[in-house]
Amino acid sequence: DDGAQVTLQSKKKMASMTTLQAAPPKFRYLSAWFCPFAHRCTLALEHHRGRVEYEWVEALGWYQQEDKNNVTGTGKEWFYHWKADELKRVNPSALVPTLIPILQDSQPDESKVVYESLVTIDYVDHVANPPQESQRLVSSDPYWRAMGRIWADKVNRDCCSPYYGVLVRQDEVERREHFETLIQGLGQFSKQLTQTSGPLFLPNGQLSSVDLALFPWAWRYYVLEHYCGPDYIIPTETNASSSQQSSSSLSLEPYHEWYEHMMKLPSVQRTLPEKDRYLEHIAKYADGSARSKVANAVRRGVAAHELDDEKDEY
Repeated sequence: DDGAQVTLQSKKKMASMTTLQAAPPKFRYLSAWFCPFAHRCTLALEHHRGRVEYEWVEALGWYQQEDKNNVTGTGKEWFYHWKADELKRVNPSALVPTLIPILQDSQPDESKVVYESLVTIDYVDHVANPPQESQRLVSSDPYWRAMGRIWADKVNRDCCSPYYGVLVRQDEVERREHFETLIQGLGQFSKQLTQTSGPLFLPNGQLSSVDLALFPWAWRYYVLEHYCGPDYIIPTETNASSSQQSSSSLSLEPYHEWYEHMMKLPSVQRTLPEKDRYLEHIAKYADGSARSKVANAVRRGVAAHELDDEKDEY
């Protein structure tokens, strides 16, 4: 009868609405395979795999241009090959990572774009809305949430930005200064790791935004030895030179335990670039021929995290 038909239609409509509500949030992910800033966002997306979905869009690249004035000493000068029109349209800085929500009709919503690497970690964690606290990257505990913000910023300044100073600055004294800053930063991070049972930043081995903030650079530290020599190896108890041992009174053992743990996580393994390919890419920074906002900021004498969209444009 008509009543039964209405009830059936209502049930179908409710089932359809439930399906739509259950669909995980989806994004167009404007990224670049080589970028450690984007790597942060990739780690968050892969940690919440199944709770969020994304379409990877390679939105940044390089091309080589003749250096007529021999600025680099190599006869070549490197520029970004391109920035995708989509990236330039939706992000004022035209930098990766950039997340564009995809609506239920499969159309991107360019009115609600999210960018800045540390912000994207928190954003992905929020929209993923995992059912268990242990799956969250941003703690629900007010103290640890606050500490997470403090330390994500701290490792960004003290453990990530100096990486570019070591690579880009050609003066050996300046290069050593940046490396000492990096080692001191890792020492402070190691000390903080001992405040919990370890091996990660949050208690109970919970992966966090702080771990994701540091890891892309921690994975890339192998580059420093390759291009700058054995004095730029992150020291361990067995490989530290006398100068490295005296440069910091803080043990890096907790850091190395943290790194080993991070490398074993399947969600982390899925995000790693091919090492030789990355070495070839980062050579542009090591020989001083990279022309990017980060490289230009470091050449200008400021830290990578202090880049200016106008001053460091290329």
